Amino acid sequence: MGGRTDGRMALLVSLCLSVHPPIRLSAQTVTPPDTARHVGPVGALWRSMVLPGWGQAATGRHVTGAVFVVWEGTTMYMALKARQEAHYFEAAGLPNQQAKRQEVQDWMVLWGFNHLFSGAEAYVAAHLRDFPPDLKVRAFPGGVGVSFPLPHP
Repeated sequence: MGGRTDGRMALLVSLCLSVHPPIRLSAQTVTPPDTARHVGPVGALWRSMVLPGWGQAATGRHVTGAVFVVWEGTTMYMALKARQEAHYFEAAGLPNQQAKRQEVQDWMVLWGFNHLFSGAEAYVAAHLRDFPPDLKVRAFPGGVGVSFPLPHP
């Protein structure tokens, strides 16, 4: 299982990380923002399930997308590193092999949950994108009040 499987995994990871939407500066945008292609909640969900951060980037939330990409890389690296250490422990006959296998499983679970949380976050954020930005929630002595401006005719 050594180098051949690791090489395939590295190829798959590099392929997944190289697929991203083109990055354009605001001055390079040809279409006005109001007529730009609208990514819906389901589209954002699936994009982030495939590659965490992609759905956030498609909905204009680049910093949040970058956080998910960084965590994706961290969990991927640590899972592969722990797996390599587990193989070394087994080959050398060292104690604590079970602990290393558990560490690999822990990182794999975190890696999977990153996809789920990224997808859920992109789905909710795409739904809330059209929410009025001037909405204000205030606490009053008798409860909570919400105010938002209404357009004037």
